[in-house]
Amino acid sequence: MSHQSELIATDIEAYLKQHERKQLLRFITCGSVDDGKSTLIGRLLYDSKMLYEDTISQLEADSKKVGTTGGKFDPALVTDGLKAEREQGITIDVAYRYFSTAKRKFIIADTPGHEQYTRNMATGASSADLAIILIDARHGILTQTRRHSFIVSLLGIRHVVLAINKMDLVGFSEQKFNQICDEYRGFAARLDLPDLHFIPISALNGDNVVDPSPSMPWYRGATLMSFLESVYIDSDRNLRDFRFPVQLVNRPNLDFRGFCGTIASGTIRVGEEVMILPSRQKSKVKEIVTFDGNLDEAFAPLAVTLTLQDEVDASRGDMIVRAGNLPRTADSFDAMLVWMNQDAMVPGKTYLFKHTSQTLPGSIETLAYRIDVNTLHRSPAPNLELNEIGKVRVSLNAPIHFDPYRNNRTTGAFVVIDRITNATVAAGMILDREASPARRAVWDDEPSGDDGAAEVEASQVSSEERRSRFGQKSVTVLLTGLTGSGKTAIAVATERKLFDAGRAVTRIDGEQLRRGLSSELGYSAEDRSENLRRGAHLASALNDAGLVCIASFVAPSESVRQRVGNTIGRERFLVVHVATPIEICRTRDTKGQYAKADSGELTNFPGVTGIYERPTEPDLVLDAGKDSIEKCADAIIAMLKEKQYIR
Repeated sequence: MSHQSELIATDIEAYLKQHERKQLLRFITCGSVDDGKSTLIGRLLYDSKMLYEDTISQLEADSKKVGTTGGKFDPALVTDGLKAEREQGITIDVAYRYFSTAKRKFIIADTPGHEQYTRNMATGASSADLAIILIDARHGILTQTRRHSFIVSLLGIRHVVLAINKMDLVGFSEQKFNQICDEYRGFAARLDLPDLHFIPISALNGDNVVDPSPSMPWYRGATLMSFLESVYIDSDRNLRDFRFPVQLVNRPNLDFRGFCGTIASGTIRVGEEVMILPSRQKSKVKEIVTFDGNLDEAFAPLAVTLTLQDEVDASRGDMIVRAGNLPRTADSFDAMLVWMNQDAMVPGKTYLFKHTSQTLPGSIETLAYRIDVNTLHRSPAPNLELNEIGKVRVSLNAPIHFDPYRNNRTTGAFVVIDRITNATVAAGMILDREASPARRAVWDDEPSGDDGAAEVEASQVSSEERRSRFGQKSVTVLLTGLTGSGKTAIAVATERKLFDAGRAVTRIDGEQLRRGLSSELGYSAEDRSENLRRGAHLASALNDAGLVCIASFVAPSESVRQRVGNTIGRERFLVVHVATPIEICRTRDTKGQYAKADSGELTNFPGVTGIYERPTEPDLVLDAGKDSIEKCADAIIAMLKEKQYIR
């Protein structure tokens, strides 16, 4: 139901217009069994006055019959509506609830916690903007917590709230809360969770759900409802890459021919030039037609009909894009696959693959590895069983037009359908790399215990001896930022100042590395990752020699930066985000790269045609547009002194 508002009684039309303009937030609750997911949603709706009186009366009656709270009001029954759920006291299927407050509209998906219903959880998470992962404060992080966290990361949900529930059963202990937070941060460092928050709650009693809890005065953050109303999600939508899969060609009469569909990403205006794929015919947008009238501009995820100035041939399954910003086109690609069927996946078997508005036959050519979602370890496997996840190579009978899933959750996703039963057997996310047998994702290689090579002899000079000789602790400082942010200039100035102060210091630059060690690499996401991997091993060797290493790389991926930290060693790895605004970066672009990216000539250019993910927990943030290079270098040196790497 809708939020209580005075406008309902005084001006219903004004209220409806206000309600129509509210932003929609889709979120899921997930976690292990009995962590309180359904209870949390029930309490959220109950305390925020989102339930009708007759619903409350029915729930109070049901609580006495099948509730788990000793006859008292059981909030879990709000979403656990199936008979089997109430009998067993568990969630089996995904339950959706719709409500709104004065600030936002919400769609909640209450997902199951049992391992056997992992596929249901993945289904609920596929369209979510935010995930609430619940943890029982008594038990801490469990196997299913890790499983659901991995799936949330895999499905590209950027905003995650870790709700530590049942704080009343641990005496509202701040120490217990901090212990769980620290343990989860260590686990989440290997995942792609760029926006992570922690809230202590008691769902049954309502502590920190809608109103602040007087029992936890040590927690000064937002309540769960307050956070849901204020979390910023506007930047999550891809409004850069225009993608319009054609669903229907509408020809009601001889004077009208329009292409119907839902905009998957990006924006489009009347008069803009577009290209039809796969024919590559070009035309300009004549009209943007909707049920409520024509628009001058449309954006994702509006359902519209486009008419073009020229008579071009297009049909269902084709894609309309901007001429200078094209998706990838290929009949094979690498993907992560969540298997959802009782019958195991069979490599080489022919399935149907549904991608946007087209369905094609194809096969899963190879299974590279299966992922143990509890430990995140990769292992070889002949097939995938129910609820298992693995990396596969898909081969189709015809090319499709797609983007990596991280860039576009619509054109980067697909489902696999059994040709005989017509059942959906898997969901897939296309990876940001080319499916070429000659290329290998070296980050993914598990270290071999014995490769037949001679054992490397350990150095006879210890780290303590080097530390004593140089008067410093070895460390790598990674400066990451957009092209033109000033990170290289800051690195040069920092190296100079440290050297003049008598420090043993050296510098690694990403572009410099490309002139030699990485001369064969391009600028795809995979090649950027490989360049950074090589730089990480070089920096690690320099740290082993006792040196301070200043490294400057664009390093656009947070997950790759985390891998760099694991390679070098967390105790000697610091991240500095050079967060110069992109407007200033553009003015410093002497090579014209931003202009080329704007025109579509440069693909995968971070900040324009490619994603740049800000570091989640940088050790230092600099703005070279506001502060001088000298001041930024001094800030890095002050950080090294504060963290006692140098005296």
